[in-house]
Amino acid sequence: MGMSPGDAARGLFTVLATGDAALAEAVVHEDFTNREAVVSPAACSLPGPAGALASGAWLRSAFSDLSFPVTDLVHDGDQVWIRLHMRGRHTGPFVHYRDGELLQAIPPTGDEIDSEQVHVLHLRDGKVVRHEAVRDDLALLGQLGIFPPGPTVQRIADWHADGRAARAAETIAEAAARAAATAHDHAPG
Repeated sequence: MGMSPGDAARGLFTVLATGDAALAEAVVHEDFTNREAVVSPAACSLPGPAGALASGAWLRSAFSDLSFPVTDLVHDGDQVWIRLHMRGRHTGPFVHYRDGELLQAIPPTGDEIDSEQVHVLHLRDGKVVRHEAVRDDLALLGQLGIFPPGPTVQRIADWHADGRAARAAETIAEAAARAAATAHDHAPG
């Protein structure tokens, strides 16, 4: 028998924090979709382990020492609700996309982040097949100095004006695509 629903859920967040492609194959269903991928590089929308690996690469490009300590976990049948904190240090650009194109790049601040989140996971065949999130993005933006408006807002404008945001978006999208490609290296068969 496979792993428990809780272990599969925890495994997904370990994949995001570490980029472990073998673990992604073990816990992420081949039909996996991530509703939250709309603000990520295009590779994050790929189905299956590739999309999960790309999402992890995107987050790790912005936040070093990334971790997801779990505070609560409940499951009922093929659904898991997991409450956790996203923690790390903002050491790289945090780039948001829309339709695969640069929307905004937040230059590294060096600040610690601790964002409380609730994730709803749907399982199929003992693996995570769908991901949805409820995050406290306002608190995260406050930790990054964006809300209320602070010096980070001017740095964002400067990054966009001088092209650093576009270069960061391209570099991060390429890293996400490379991470997604590692899923094929660990696919069974």
